[in-house]
Amino acid sequence: MNLLEKIEKSFQTTSDHKFSESKKGMVSSAFPDATDAGVEMLKKGGNAIDAACATALALGVCEPQASGIGGQSMGIIHINGKTICIDGSTRAPSLALPSKFKNKLDRSIGYKSTTVPSTIAVMGFLNEKYGNLEWAQILKPAIRIAKKGYKISTLQHDLQQRELESFNKVKSKSGAKYFLKDGTIPYDTKDLFVQDDLAELLTYLAGNGYRSFYHGKIPKMIDADMQKNKGLLREEDLVLIPKIIEREPLVGKYRNMTVKTFPPPAAGRILLLILMLLNQLPTNTIKKNRLEFYHYLVETFKRSLSFRTQRPYDVATYKQIDDKLLFDKSFLKHLSESIIDGISISNHNVKFHDEDTTHLSVMDDEGNAAGITQSVELVYGSKAAADGLGFLYNCYMSSFEYENINYPHYLRPNSSPWTSVAPTILFHKNKPWMILGTPGSDRIPTVTAQFISSMIDSGLSPNDAMDKPRIHCTVDGKITVEGERFDDRVIPYLAELGYKIELKESYSYYHGAIHAVIKKQSSKGFQGIAEVRRDGIAKGID
Repeated sequence: MNLLEKIEKSFQTTSDHKFSESKKGMVSSAFPDATDAGVEMLKKGGNAIDAACATALALGVCEPQASGIGGQSMGIIHINGKTICIDGSTRAPSLALPSKFKNKLDRSIGYKSTTVPSTIAVMGFLNEKYGNLEWAQILKPAIRIAKKGYKISTLQHDLQQRELESFNKVKSKSGAKYFLKDGTIPYDTKDLFVQDDLAELLTYLAGNGYRSFYHGKIPKMIDADMQKNKGLLREEDLVLIPKIIEREPLVGKYRNMTVKTFPPPAAGRILLLILMLLNQLPTNTIKKNRLEFYHYLVETFKRSLSFRTQRPYDVATYKQIDDKLLFDKSFLKHLSESIIDGISISNHNVKFHDEDTTHLSVMDDEGNAAGITQSVELVYGSKAAADGLGFLYNCYMSSFEYENINYPHYLRPNSSPWTSVAPTILFHKNKPWMILGTPGSDRIPTVTAQFISSMIDSGLSPNDAMDKPRIHCTVDGKITVEGERFDDRVIPYLAELGYKIELKESYSYYHGAIHAVIKKQSSKGFQGIAEVRRDGIAKGID
């Protein structure tokens, strides 16, 4: 029995649909209603692209803490035998200058923190170029969920409670008006949440096409709202629809698998570097969970994230580094040996956001796959909402550089912020085997790498790989770990080596949310995997 056959045969379905099997297609996302939206498209004859778009739009309705049409979407698709990365980077408004953000709070809360929303442009582009179904059909589930409502989850209640103070910092209380109960307190778990204004907007977009979000009455309403509340986004920014760019994926080998992931401006190169460094170790060393392995693992995380910090990259400006460095054997050997020898690199004081994002994965029985990672940046975005339209503005102004003018993502009018997303496809014999991704800022590449390694190196079932407690190391050497379930030998060992340790709760929200789909190689059909740390499910069609 080969490795993939072992992994697939060890897969166990569960009654809560965290782990599901199907014959003709599969959708995995962070909210049940959104997964159902994607499955509905597959049943109507849609392909993976149609299902992914419907799921993404529905997530914007029923997972507003993480995404929405006021945010940004990035994706990786495999269609007609070709893999393409869909760069839907947001842009800073034309009026945005560093001098207008002396108050640092304006970068993350309120109207000034908002950049040009790209999600509708991404979904429209994907549907128009690669989908089988009509645009209005893709929007139907999202409209239905907004009109009829969905039940608030415990996670959403907890996040509303956590963000209450931030909602109240917005003078107009617009975000609170739309997303808190009676505009003042968190919704209770299982409360029905209806969004009439958003339903009306989505219905308008369904009837007038995705471009109507960027031309006509909608941008005029956003412009008026922004001017009233001292925001910077204007009708002219929206009329210049964010350009959707198709990029070649970064491609690397991990053990016997081919890995294709998102190039800059996203963080796929960091995921690949982590995997390339793990590739330097014998699988037996990883499988036996020796203490030394955990030192190697956290240093791999730390140095890979440092690589990004030291070599910031904006492909839209100029090509600052050569991608081939990631695959240079002498570079990888030197970096790997420096970890084994215990050589420490200098620490960097870099602040990553505790952002909220969402990832969805879809495969169909025609060989197509789609993975979309989308966000409003921080939890509930800017905490300000578009008056009369019912969606939250993003707060991507928090992801620009404000001091170093030479930095690739220094704030300039119409520039794009950096992002840590890394939607990824693993191939076996040139065919997609698994598509996956996760939210989590700088934890995205480290969580994704752990999930992949747990199966490929340790031979764990997808169930056990998901359940395995997670660990992360920041650029400055701080380790976060799901402490209660972690091997109790490891934490004292790492602390003695000089790392700062922060214990997180079991099944920590902080440590990401893998959503993945496997196309079985050992038999026909699909396996769907939804994060046990979040609200989502995986479902398919037979």
